[in-house]
Amino acid sequence: MSLAERLSEYVRAAFAGIWIRSSEHDDALQEIAGLCRRQGWSLATWDVDRGLAVAGSAGEAHAAAGVGDPIAAIRALGSLATDDGTALLVLRNFHRLLGGPDVVQAVDSAVSAGKRARTFVVILAPVVQLPVELERQFVVIEHELPDRTQVLQIARSIAAEPGELPEPPGLVAVLEAAAGLTRAEAENAFSLSLVRHGRVVPDVLWELKARMLKEGGLMTVHRGGESFADLGGLEALKAFCRRSLARRAAGSPSRPRGILLLGVPGTGKSAFCKALGNEVGRPTLVLDIGALMGSLVGQTEERTRQALRVADAMAPCIVFVDEIEKGLAGIQPGGQSDGGVSARLFGALLSYLNDHETDVYFVCSANDVSKLPPEFTRAERFDAVYFVDLPGAAEKEQIWRLYQERYRLDASQRRPRDRDWTGAEIRACCRLASLLDVPLVEAAGNIVPVAVTAGESIERLRDWAAGRCLSADRPGIYSREAGPERPGRGVRRADPSAN
Repeated sequence: MSLAERLSEYVRAAFAGIWIRSSEHDDALQEIAGLCRRQGWSLATWDVDRGLAVAGSAGEAHAAAGVGDPIAAIRALGSLATDDGTALLVLRNFHRLLGGPDVVQAVDSAVSAGKRARTFVVILAPVVQLPVELERQFVVIEHELPDRTQVLQIARSIAAEPGELPEPPGLVAVLEAAAGLTRAEAENAFSLSLVRHGRVVPDVLWELKARMLKEGGLMTVHRGGESFADLGGLEALKAFCRRSLARRAAGSPSRPRGILLLGVPGTGKSAFCKALGNEVGRPTLVLDIGALMGSLVGQTEERTRQALRVADAMAPCIVFVDEIEKGLAGIQPGGQSDGGVSARLFGALLSYLNDHETDVYFVCSANDVSKLPPEFTRAERFDAVYFVDLPGAAEKEQIWRLYQERYRLDASQRRPRDRDWTGAEIRACCRLASLLDVPLVEAAGNIVPVAVTAGESIERLRDWAAGRCLSADRPGIYSREAGPERPGRGVRRADPSAN
């Protein structure tokens, strides 16, 4: 439903106070003005720079003298009302002026009188910052980012010459690259692509979008070239994600939700998440929970909603949250540690995971399950909860071959004893052997496995995962006894210098 359609509903239902959250004020005003012309409603706009402007019968606006003051502009709304008509006053960026009691009272009086007089106060701002006196007086409307149909219209208006837009197969990639941009950002991106290449290409759009998301500080676009071929092991996990997302792409009515990965540090959880997007042809957004935290009251919740709106606009996509238990470390009974900010962020995230209807696939990783509340792992938040254990003998063989080839090492040389090693430690050994130009066995003397430094924590994590999580390496529930190298074994505190 468009902004104009939602606004029309609320006006007809006599909601006299309406807050439109939008970062594209000119486009929002165009929609509002078009709606008023079609319905025969009166329209006035006000901002601190130009004062009050009243739209004429032909849609043009003229400034009204003596109403540069915001309170005077609000009081002027009554003069716009007619016996059988409707009048709207749009106040741009008015959230900056709602700190004074006189302005708050003027808005409150105008909204209270509006139900009888059919006059409506519409505040147009990028954020919702309502004082407590007005919280129950206003309804909030989201001015959504453009969908792919609107993006296509923008692209055709910019790239109007033959050959500047690709044919349909390539056009899909262009629209996906532009998803999540505002209308103005999309216009700029298409224009930049035409200047650089004489045609619209996705790489320019991705470059611009990645920079804008990074500047926003909430999310980043991962553009690496990783794939499942770069990961040894995790075969059950790879098959599950590949199948569920392929079924969705083929038109399945069931929508995949995502997965939660628990496991030992260094076993490939983050690498898997980054490779998944390239493997299934979806953009990967990296969400930083810490960046959502704000110093002002309500800022954290607003940033969370903003990040999730961007994810919705870019769907189908993958959202990756690394080490989520650390980002939510402030959650304690009663929210005592940070005034409840983490608890409210967590609640917003839980609601989104449970209720969102867009094709956003969440992948979260965690190393310490004890810091995750039980409601986070319940059914229908995620499609599955996987445990990523230390790799077994077969998985380690794949990982050794992969990194020996990547770092151009002699495949016939003797390998160090790698019991209880993670994939990250195998990679580090190969990298150091290449960097120092020494054999693998000598390079291994520089590595202390995490299974040695954090053996007790790993054992607790395994005990918890047994019978509760799926195994990432082989189909079925994770078991301590599963696997060719794991018959009832525990982590041994071996001296790494034995290599």
